[in-house]
Amino acid sequence: MSTRTRLWLVPALLYAVFVYWYTDFGGPLSDTEVDQFIATMESNGGDPDVIAFIATFARQDSGRQFLMVNNIDMNENPPDVEGALPGESATDLMARYAKHMIPALLMRACHPVLMGSAVYPAMDLVGIEGAENWDQGALFRYRSRRAFLEIVTNPAFREKHHFKTAALDKTIAYPIETKLYLGDPRLLLGLLLLALTALTDLWRVSRKE
Repeated sequence: MSTRTRLWLVPALLYAVFVYWYTDFGGPLSDTEVDQFIATMESNGGDPDVIAFIATFARQDSGRQFLMVNNIDMNENPPDVEGALPGESATDLMARYAKHMIPALLMRACHPVLMGSAVYPAMDLVGIEGAENWDQGALFRYRSRRAFLEIVTNPAFREKHHFKTAALDKTIAYPIETKLYLGDPRLLLGLLLLALTALTDLWRVSRKE
């Protein structure tokens, strides 16, 4: 195998491995899978209305990745909750929640895409009252609805979720499937590897001339 072949083959293999890990090739959730997730939520003592709501989301699966859009308003005076120290701030409580949630996300190729603090009240508000003020906004990428359900049906999620609810005054979170997503790591990594490999190849050829 020539040096040039190896030069292009190594990043191509690395990219293929990343895409295989980052992409759910399992297709839409089957009825059997959905039923298993429902049974798990029921055995965990979940609210029947919440279970029915999530079950509908699961049965409408397209098999694609999605982004969860989050608007967040932190509670300035959160109550004391079990498992936390008295007087902990909303930031402290959210950190306790994130300590479980972030590893659960990352191991399934799910991750934050964008996070930031609000710098002004809502500048365009139609058809809704009481939503003028938010503290933060965030986007989280989920590899698939399958990965989402693996996370939310884990008993550890339920045990930590009360930290999040105590930390928030209000929140809105809803999923979207992207039509345009220029920040997709598969695109960015592919372009980066292509550029670096091409530059390395050009440098190698130039040294021989």
